[in-house]
Amino acid sequence: MLATAFTELVGCDVPIQQAPMGPISPPELARAVARAGGVGTVSVTGMTADEIVGGFDGGPPDGAMAANFVTADIDPAAVEAAAQRFRILDFFWRDPEPRLVTLAHTGGALALWQVGSVAEAHRAVEAGADIIAVQGSEAGGHVRGRTALLPLLESVLDDVRVPVLAAGGIASARGVAAMLAAGAAGVRMGTRFIASAESGAHPEYVSALLAAGPEATQISDGFAECPLCATMPRARVLRSAVAAVDDLDTDVVGSTTMAGTSRSVPKRAGLPPHRGVRGYVEAMALYAGECVTAVNDVPTAGALVRELAANTRDLLDRSLPAMSTDLPVPQRGVPGVP
Repeated sequence: MLATAFTELVGCDVPIQQAPMGPISPPELARAVARAGGVGTVSVTGMTADEIVGGFDGGPPDGAMAANFVTADIDPAAVEAAAQRFRILDFFWRDPEPRLVTLAHTGGALALWQVGSVAEAHRAVEAGADIIAVQGSEAGGHVRGRTALLPLLESVLDDVRVPVLAAGGIASARGVAAMLAAGAAGVRMGTRFIASAESGAHPEYVSALLAAGPEATQISDGFAECPLCATMPRARVLRSAVAAVDDLDTDVVGSTTMAGTSRSVPKRAGLPPHRGVRGYVEAMALYAGECVTAVNDVPTAGALVRELAANTRDLLDRSLPAMSTDLPVPQRGVPGVP
């Protein structure tokens, strides 16, 4: 167990949140992470309240889970439904909004806001967010800020008094230990969980991550055909994917089947290739963080969380013998949350 302000507030054992990744992070991945003691996250953007009720009735069976909402188009009824079924409501890619935080609290959930700057962190806290995730520019997928993780983390920690998660370029126990030692209450990891047994990623996507070497990623607008990129076309992907899509002489890269419906995938679409995709996978949005060189096998998500926790604890014990891994919990009430 690695007790921090985050684990105490949320009620989990390991200060690791699996980042939301759309169809790449299906419920089975999130549940596996939660059962292992971390926080599993599912993407519910675009789902109606009825769909959330039908898909997650009764709440997660074991452990702590989060429901992720992105973009400016969020249905308040869906937020209310999710708040009654998830421990955390997770928001990203929109300005912090007190109304959404209030809906989360009213339903009994905590509100987490991922930010890309100190100013945005301030606005999230002012809006009532219980947890802040700071995303460094090393992160895979859509990147909101332009500052590297460590200086951004240090600046935010100096200014806020809520638990802060570090996100961006973390895929190993060394990365987790480094962020905890720097003062983070936990970490948010995406790229590493793409290569896990429960991931929804297409096998060719996983193979590309396993084969990636140093400096294999770049921030690009090469896959800007997506709702998030309409406001800020910046996403970190594999360089090989950018080269492949630039060389492709077609307007359609393949097809996708989701919820029983098949449709074409246009060139430069922001959809990461999941298991239901067919076509030129190498020319699709292969999101990956700078930490991709640490992705070298495909364990189960539960085994990955347990290994990360054990190795992180060992690293902290050996490197900082005077530092307890039971970090202090801030004395702060959470409105609307028992």
